[in-house]
Amino acid sequence: MSGVRLREGESFDSLLKRFRKVLAKDGILQEVKRTQFYEKPSEKRKKELMAARRRLLRKLKRMEE
Repeated sequence: MSGVRLREGESFDSLLKRFRKVLAKDGILQEVKRTQFYEKPSEKRKKELMAARRRLLRKLKRMEE
């Protein structure tokens, strides 16, 4: 479980910023967003194929430049 401890003299804003950074590093926010709603397996496959296609097109575009 991710967590941060309040440092001496640290403001709440900087504590919150560090906490969000830890969550992003651990991939927790992405996991929550991904599992928040049920996604049918067929939709999941379609989404993964589209992402792979976008990556390939970006890679080809970079090679052309």
